[in-house]
Amino acid sequence: MTPVDTPPLPINLPDEAATLALGERLASGLVWPLKLYLQGQLGAGKTTLSRGLLQGLGHVGSVKSPTYTLVEPYTLGEHDVYHFDLYRLGDPEELEFLGLRDYLEQPALLVFEWPERGAPWLPSADLRIQLDVVDEGRRATVTAYSEAGLTVLKHVASEQ
Repeated sequence: MTPVDTPPLPINLPDEAATLALGERLASGLVWPLKLYLQGQLGAGKTTLSRGLLQGLGHVGSVKSPTYTLVEPYTLGEHDVYHFDLYRLGDPEELEFLGLRDYLEQPALLVFEWPERGAPWLPSADLRIQLDVVDEGRRATVTAYSEAGLTVLKHVASEQ
């Protein structure tokens, strides 16, 4: 993946509330369809960020990590969101059996946690967020890989 000609956007997230707020900012500037990669070590806040994003899109209720089911679907108004957690993926080829091609054909938001475990079967991301543990908080680094991703990145930057 090659980033578009905009530097990555670093964002300090001192606590869970800041991570949820980043998800809501992403939601308010979302472009459909979009492929979002969330990367970072265990406990870095990927599912928390996903929760903020889904709540920002109008989801009411719990947001669980699809660690065992691999994908959790959400229908929010006229839009579909598919939240993938590939941590327990044994082989990237399993994505074929999961029906990844069918998901890719839809004008949906596809959120991938642990996308590196799905390479080379996954499509390129439009937007990637690297989450790193820094002291007691987190740091998000947002990188755009397409014009759609750049639109979302610029929106998030303008909301800081």
